[in-house]
Amino acid sequence: MNAICQRCKEARATVLITDCYPEKRELHLCESCAAAEGILVKQTETTAAVLQELMKQKAGLSKFDDMVCPQCGMTFREFQLKGLLGCPHDYEVFREVLTPLIERAHDKASHHVGKVPAAADSTLHKRTGIMRLQRELQSAIEQENYELAARVRDQIRSLENP
Repeated sequence: MNAICQRCKEARATVLITDCYPEKRELHLCESCAAAEGILVKQTETTAAVLQELMKQKAGLSKFDDMVCPQCGMTFREFQLKGLLGCPHDYEVFREVLTPLIERAHDKASHHVGKVPAAADSTLHKRTGIMRLQRELQSAIEQENYELAARVRDQIRSLENP
């Protein structure tokens, strides 16, 4: 992100706030303006730094050096050096070593669960909860799991009409 802060118009924007309700809006802020808005900025490690630390902690990872994705040709060694995967299939090919890395990056979750600012008001938490439940409802319907769909529907109703 090489944008200038939309609030102070001086510092480099390092925080991106995306609000998708009722319509998508993006706000680019510097860390100090984000703090003034009540947003706590969690310092995150780069993928390369996390990977290097993981490499130090895990003995015997050299056995993965020769692993190659049959789709894109990416080797695990290349991933170690670049910190980027070559294609979606790499997640499956390198699953054994990537899972701990992904869990570390997502606070012990093995999949991305989204982020909400720590200082967000209850309305924002409610909206994000409803959006998550709507995705879960759609998935349950697609899988024809109507009992789960009914429970999720009821959860959505209870959040929408307290």
